[in-house]
Amino acid sequence: MTTSKDKSVILLLIFVFAILPMPYFVFSAVYGDNGILRRLEIEAKLEKQHSTLEELNIKVSEMENLKERLSDNYLDLDLLDEQARSILGLIGKSEIAIPLPEYN
Repeated sequence: MTTSKDKSVILLLIFVFAILPMPYFVFSAVYGDNGILRRLEIEAKLEKQHSTLEELNIKVSEMENLKERLSDNYLDLDLLDEQARSILGLIGKSEIAIPLPEYN
């Protein structure tokens, strides 16, 4: 038969082993390695990386387009002429170049 003293000891043990560890678990759930704040950080980082991936995919498609246009299979003469004029400073056979004096 249990006395009231035994009941109070049992209730104290339940409190010690069940209730006191709860703040630790709550703290771990919020601030721990797998907590809520860590999850929010990971989601924000993931969103940023998705946007970076989209930007890089656009750049890759642009570069593939330029590569295709400069390949032997597809030669855009207008693009070649524009590049030769701007980079190499070339002019066409039927064109006349008039050098202008430099003014300081």
